[in-house]
Amino acid sequence: MMKTIENEPAAPALLDRRDERVRHDDGLAGWIRAFWDRIRSGDLGSLPVIVGLAIIWTVFQALNPVFLSSANLVNMLFDCSTVGVISLGIVCILMVGEIDLSVGSVSGFASALVGVFWVNQGWPVMLAILAAMAVGAFIGSLYAFLFNRFGMPSFVSTLSGLLAVLGLQLYILGSTGSINLTYGSWLVNFGQIMVMPDPVSYALIVLAGIAFFFSSYRTAVRRRAAGLSSKSAGGLLLRAAIITVALEAVAFYLNQSRGIPWMFGLFVGLVAAMNYALTRTKWGRSMHAVGGNREAARRSGINVPRIYASAFVMCALLAATGGVLSAARLATASQQAGTGDVNLNAIAAAVIGGTSLFGGRGSAYSALLGIIVIQSIASGLTLLDLSSSLRYMITGAVLAIAVIVDSLARRSRISHGRA
Repeated sequence: MMKTIENEPAAPALLDRRDERVRHDDGLAGWIRAFWDRIRSGDLGSLPVIVGLAIIWTVFQALNPVFLSSANLVNMLFDCSTVGVISLGIVCILMVGEIDLSVGSVSGFASALVGVFWVNQGWPVMLAILAAMAVGAFIGSLYAFLFNRFGMPSFVSTLSGLLAVLGLQLYILGSTGSINLTYGSWLVNFGQIMVMPDPVSYALIVLAGIAFFFSSYRTAVRRRAAGLSSKSAGGLLLRAAIITVALEAVAFYLNQSRGIPWMFGLFVGLVAAMNYALTRTKWGRSMHAVGGNREAARRSGINVPRIYASAFVMCALLAATGGVLSAARLATASQQAGTGDVNLNAIAAAVIGGTSLFGGRGSAYSALLGIIVIQSIASGLTLLDLSSSLRYMITGAVLAIAVIVDSLARRSRISHGRA
């Protein structure tokens, strides 16, 4: 029995036309269509936090015109850097679906170690900093050992670590309870007054824009070689130019006051390096895979215990680094360092910024965006001379909304087959 398939030749032609449209639809309509498709499928990216940040800034600026002044923004950048570095470590541990509740205590212990080694025992300041960071990495490796060897849940091990490390902090500080760091030293100046010269800030932004363009162009070339859709060089150049001009405008505005703090520049540099590691390296791809599905990652040949170990170590190492920066910012190492809301703000910043609590999804830029949101709330309420109780309530509400949005987006991704 003969079958006629009259439409068969049309199918390849139709696919070719669709492929051609996907490959070269770089116009505004194509961008809007692709953006809307991502939103519908639950791939929200940084959109919720950007919208939330715009609302927060609009409200506080309307209530107090000083809020968006260049002087207040510079102070905000100084304050963002310390907890922001700690939050960057939280991004790493959340990526593999685990948690570290001891980052606040580790940061406080690291600041105490710097004070003891540098001020009390006369070590060179850089050696004291490296020793504190090494201790942080050791604590992270201990968590990894308990997790990989005994299967101890990270919630339990890091909660135990929170108490134990806090006890160590109180012990080494002794009865005095605090150690004042040397005023005028480069470490204290770095945390309090050092800002970039205007030409340096402008040049660094230009270099970042150039690096962004070449990185995006390289990705586009690889996608085109693999037969996938890709953006045109002109579109990428335009995007890089817009981002560069916008950042230059921000730098110009901040330079009307003190300028961009070097400490914030260090934080942004760490965020960029972590973003590269998570998106461009085998380690980063393994982090996403383990967080998404541990068993599937193991069967694909990934050394799962090693990935978990690297996440724990990186989290504790960055917590110790944040503690050093906090000591520099406050010019003291005290029993209060790392306590209070440091722990909660570091975790909240990563989640508010867009890192999923379910693992497998997140970005280094989550720490940057999230800590700006939290610090904006704190700064705005301080300018309004309102109680700190409101800051806790508002931050808690924002965190709850972020988790709800993440849960809804995850359901949408599952329904669209993109989880």
